[in-house]
Amino acid sequence: MNCSFAKIIINISHESVDRPFTYIIPDKLKGLVNVGTGVMVPFGQGNKLKQGFVLELTDETDVPENKLKEIDSILVNGIALEDNRIRLAYWLKRNYGSTMINALKTVLPVKEKVKESIKVTIVRKASLPEIDAYIEDAIKKRKVAELRLLYAIKEDERILKTIVTDKLHVSSTVISKLCEKGLIEAEEERVFRDPNKNQYERDASLSLSPEQKLIVDTVRSDWASGKSETYLIRGITGSGKTEVYMQIIADVINEGKQAIVLIPEIALTYQTLMRFYKRFGDRVSVMNSTLSKGEKYDQYEKALEGKIDIIIGPRSALFTPFRNLGVIIIDEEHESSYKSENSPKYHARETAIEIARMQGASVVLGSATPSIDSYYRGKSGEYKLFTLTKRLTGNQLPSVSVADLREELKAGNKSIFSRELQEKIEDRLNKKEQIMLFLNRRGVAGFVSCRACGFVVKCPHCDVSLSLHGSGKMVCHYCGYTAPAYEKCPKCRSPYIMGFRAGTEQVEDAIHKMYPAARTLRMDADTTKEKDSYEKILSSFLNKEADILIGTQMIVKGHDFKNVTLVGIIAADISLFSPDFRAAEKTFQLLTQAAGRAGRGDKPGDVVIQTYKPDHYAITHSVTQDYEAFYEEEISYRDLMDYPPVKHMLSVLVTGDTEVFVKALSERLVMEIKKKFDIFVIGPAPANISKIKDIYRYVFYIKSSDYEKLISIKDCLEDILSKRENKRESVFFDFDPQNMV
Repeated sequence: MNCSFAKIIINISHESVDRPFTYIIPDKLKGLVNVGTGVMVPFGQGNKLKQGFVLELTDETDVPENKLKEIDSILVNGIALEDNRIRLAYWLKRNYGSTMINALKTVLPVKEKVKESIKVTIVRKASLPEIDAYIEDAIKKRKVAELRLLYAIKEDERILKTIVTDKLHVSSTVISKLCEKGLIEAEEERVFRDPNKNQYERDASLSLSPEQKLIVDTVRSDWASGKSETYLIRGITGSGKTEVYMQIIADVINEGKQAIVLIPEIALTYQTLMRFYKRFGDRVSVMNSTLSKGEKYDQYEKALEGKIDIIIGPRSALFTPFRNLGVIIIDEEHESSYKSENSPKYHARETAIEIARMQGASVVLGSATPSIDSYYRGKSGEYKLFTLTKRLTGNQLPSVSVADLREELKAGNKSIFSRELQEKIEDRLNKKEQIMLFLNRRGVAGFVSCRACGFVVKCPHCDVSLSLHGSGKMVCHYCGYTAPAYEKCPKCRSPYIMGFRAGTEQVEDAIHKMYPAARTLRMDADTTKEKDSYEKILSSFLNKEADILIGTQMIVKGHDFKNVTLVGIIAADISLFSPDFRAAEKTFQLLTQAAGRAGRGDKPGDVVIQTYKPDHYAITHSVTQDYEAFYEEEISYRDLMDYPPVKHMLSVLVTGDTEVFVKALSERLVMEIKKKFDIFVIGPAPANISKIKDIYRYVFYIKSSDYEKLISIKDCLEDILSKRENKRESVFFDFDPQNMV
């Protein structure tokens, strides 16, 4: 298009410039500047060059042309945005609250172009007699390097340049000289950097069970009739959800379309990629944070060019630029990692549904323990709900027992491990079977409990546990209630009342002391910092190079180790009493997922859950793996308290370097909401962690069954904030937060 003006969003993440600015398109750039093009423009009083994205081209402007500046240049290494990505970015900005530039950056999984990887092949161009004639001349003139190449090219008509330079030790200058003489030529071909370094034998598809077939047939039928639905599969651990995904994807690929498969953790990429690669070959690729810039850029380009059909990765893989998307699969859909913690705080589930709506694709959600939010929508008919009730191996679910840590203390056992878990660990080591020890570290800020009787200190107004602060006070992060820390348990008068914490290193040390011959692997944030560390640890355990795998949440999600017959859950309570209305849900999900790692082969499995609250409904239902019973209790609680998904919630976090100003702005925003909207506001109060790096944090919450009303409140607050003179404080919005601040 040869329009005269461009509306450009500037790459500055501040609400005061969160609007498009009009620029003149100079003659030299006309036809080169399009919607989505990255550009450099003069901005502000000093006309400093800033990056920006073109949102719109036009021939009209309300601003006098003599007051407009010209676009300076096109961003050389910029990734161009397409119209639908700009629309998606606007949807993210509106529905989750952020600046437009942050939303645009979010929908770009690759931020910049990287130099292409080129394969050069040296090809014989002259005839063999011509080569022989030149060889005779080269011998006379002692051109040793040329002779090495000529003898090689005489034997093989095509040789990779890397072999010529590295093995034959022939320089690029010599190659160029022979090219000029017409004896050889250098052919260039772009090659894509491939993060899938391993090759696997192809597996044929498996036959489906009746339960699996019903799901696949329904999706096929809907697809054939032009329907693009959202499906939710609740399948017990080991019931074959992945095979259902792969059959749906196979159907989509047969229609000439592509698929995105989201997984919650990079740690799951290895096993998931292996299964998909065996089924679909090199039309599968991966996109995650462990890839180099070059690898990321090449996967982006391959998707754009249609050279791959399936991309697998965590949340950011959702924005892979497929041009003909057919389905988005979200495995372990209940995981909180699908919710972004950076602005815009989008949820991959809702965003996937919007992307699918824009492109006419379907969405498939799967989990053994679906999020309460998704199951609520499945029950209401918003999603199509299916269940898988049988393990494919025909094995029963593992036998689960509960160790009451109060009784362990009474019996004089002060070890990390209950007596039952100690016995079972020794038994499995003797049988050469493998063990997984899971430390539930979610909610690491801690809760205050009594080791003697199990009493947990709770807020009298909110039914959530109090957090112990360094000041010696216990605080509720929902309503701001505070109380002095107890020296003795108010229930049994025991002095053993304290904040509960533990660590994977502590567990590993205890194992080495009790079982010196046991071979251990530890998988946590400290041991998985390097590239490929996930794969190395998981491969070692899969190859039986260790007896015990010790780790945090990343070891219990989706992994399939046939020789694991014992799972020990060290401290179930750490997440159960975190100050979060989702605490029971997260605990039930983690315990059920952890239990599902045992007995997946041909040997029965055992699970030991160690807890101070064996009678809590999240514990009792995870023992029987009765999701329906847990859901009914949990949704009753949510309904009573007006928590999501019964009502939507907007969290507003205000931060700044001066507490009095942060508190004052929070109170002003709450006052404005109450003035303009008939709605109840909780807070403001100091956030869960009230200060990070000398930045103070205040938070307030608003609940409503009408999501659009919460968006209107967010829009109102953004308008107020844009008109402030003092803008030292920052404000962040989070809709239906996964983790309470």
